[in-house]
Amino acid sequence: MQADLENLTQKLLIAAQKAGADSADAMAMAGTSLSIDVLKGALEQAERAEGVDIGLRVMIGQRQANVSASDTADRTIEEMAERAVAMAREAPMDPTIGLADPAQFARNWTLEDFEIIDHSPEPAPETLEDDARAAEAAALAVTGVDQVQTTSAGYGRTDVFLATSNGFAGGYGRTTRALSIAAISGKGATMERDFNGESRIWQSDLPAAVDIGRIAGERAVARRGAKQPPTGTYPVLFDERVSATIIGHLLQAVNGSSIVRGASFLRDRLGEVILPDHLSLLEDPHRPRASGSRPFDGEGLPTARREIINDGVLTGWVLDLATARKLGLESTANAGRGTSSPPSPGVSNVILTPGVATREDLIAQMGTGLLITGLIGSTVNPNTGDYSRGASGFWVENGEITYPVNECTVAGNLNDMLARMIPANDAEPHKSRQVPSLLIEGMTLAGS
Repeated sequence: MQADLENLTQKLLIAAQKAGADSADAMAMAGTSLSIDVLKGALEQAERAEGVDIGLRVMIGQRQANVSASDTADRTIEEMAERAVAMAREAPMDPTIGLADPAQFARNWTLEDFEIIDHSPEPAPETLEDDARAAEAAALAVTGVDQVQTTSAGYGRTDVFLATSNGFAGGYGRTTRALSIAAISGKGATMERDFNGESRIWQSDLPAAVDIGRIAGERAVARRGAKQPPTGTYPVLFDERVSATIIGHLLQAVNGSSIVRGASFLRDRLGEVILPDHLSLLEDPHRPRASGSRPFDGEGLPTARREIINDGVLTGWVLDLATARKLGLESTANAGRGTSSPPSPGVSNVILTPGVATREDLIAQMGTGLLITGLIGSTVNPNTGDYSRGASGFWVENGEITYPVNECTVAGNLNDMLARMIPANDAEPHKSRQVPSLLIEGMTLAGS
């Protein structure tokens, strides 16, 4: 497959040159996905999709344009190049666009070290159906579960190849195996829903279907009798299931695109302490069997480990070539790229320094407050860091969980939240964002 994709990118580059482009880069992606849904023990839906997408970015001087297609015929490629060049001639000038210098390109990587593709055979539809049935049955076997919504089992593989007109060429593949289920306890106005889902690169790493279903059922039953918590200022523990969203807001704030636009509450805090001084945030795009791992970024630059935050201090932004040039800096090899748009910065795998306390230790430490296991909606001001989200979870009294909670809002400011957070030690090692449960004191709750 990689040979076919490489051939497509070379055709795109040759067509771009013939159409009059000064320089260009091309991407080809081939994807396969298989999804099986089960409901009430019966097959509800089966889908399989296969396809190839191609994308071409051309540059004429300081102008650029991007086009994409899912048709790989030679005539289509020629028309794509002609259209892209015509668009680029009308595009606004941007002195920061352009390919990387060839000396910057990634070289001599070993894909096997990343372990991001499982070479075992694609699972048969019957295997996925059996897994979905087993998960559903396990959830229904939990006392108190009244019904199960659709259970989905799936498999996917994506192959990517990137080439540039000044010499870079490289590709890699990635596989995914997933199973998810939502269970419901209660009926009518007392109905409560919760879910469980697992995804792995390697099929052999996926937890057993019966365990995935059982956990979904237990979570749904635990939510029976949910009510609003009191209004006031309390400590809040963001469970590991949702804690990565807090770090997600931080990562958006250090993204080069946000900094260039001035739309970041951290825009003036480079070199300052923004986390407790014993915490660091590491990006590791080479971590084996992690979904964000890759040998090179969307512009062909070699990826590498880096500390975005070191001992609480913000050390740098997340940059691609264009945002780096706008800021007078060097790219951090964080370009992401699809076939339908130019590169833009984004992170791969991140790890927040874990704490020494367990989640249960932090529940005991918080005394009276809210344990959040689910978040809905989002009102986050990127300029100020003001934070407000709908939440559900469990109320804690005297260090013990007392009752389930729903229909409440938790609010604060991300500058303060990040500075005060206390991590547990329960981050899951397989996740791309390894973020443990986070305890944050003094947040505002709006409930009953």
